[in-house]
Amino acid sequence: MDQAVNLWPLLGIAVVVAGFLLRFNPLLVVCAAGIVTGLAAGMMPLAILAKLGQGFMKTRNLTLILLLVLPVAGLMERHGLREQARDWIQGIRNATASRLLIAYLLVRELSAALGLTGLGGHPQMVRPILAPMTEGAWEKQHGELNPAQQQQLRAMCAATDNVGLFFGEDIFVAFGAVILMHTFLQENGVAAEPLHIALWGIPTALFAFIIHAARLMRLERQLLRRSGAAPRLKEQHA
Repeated sequence: MDQAVNLWPLLGIAVVVAGFLLRFNPLLVVCAAGIVTGLAAGMMPLAILAKLGQGFMKTRNLTLILLLVLPVAGLMERHGLREQARDWIQGIRNATASRLLIAYLLVRELSAALGLTGLGGHPQMVRPILAPMTEGAWEKQHGELNPAQQQQLRAMCAATDNVGLFFGEDIFVAFGAVILMHTFLQENGVAAEPLHIALWGIPTALFAFIIHAARLMRLERQLLRRSGAAPRLKEQHA
């Protein structure tokens, strides 16, 4: 007879959801979720601390890799990368901020599904290229951005990159999370091939694309409504 699976460790997911909804510090939320999961699984406090330390030691070089990108991005910005990106998108006749972000979301999700997760990212893509292009497309259609509009537009650029990467990489069969799920299920007597796990990520990625694309389609109307610039938009199209 198969042994019953302990579902109490799933409380860590509830901690993550609650922490993000309450807008707590992400690092503290993730650490708290790990501690709750460990305690629910019957681990001793010292064992949980050891696991956290092992995870830090395995990924400590990741910070160095991210820091190496910053000087390169800064050098490109100093030589006019942001201005060139803004000018280029303004030369495209039908470009809008929403259409640009939806296209980027599609490309980001498809490339992540193929394992090409390094093609995007906040320091190397969102800040020097995507954000200036989105701002340029907006200014071409609606005029100069006010500070509140600019911050919200930049936040949506970063969110679009996150959504595309997070849900796209779950489809890649060699992604670490897919291998982790396969190992966990195998250890608990559940037969599931990594390819099958990755394929089940496709519906989630598809719905994520549809939902976020719908949010992006409403983005410009929301920004105009909050700024009171809707009448100006009608005058431009008149």
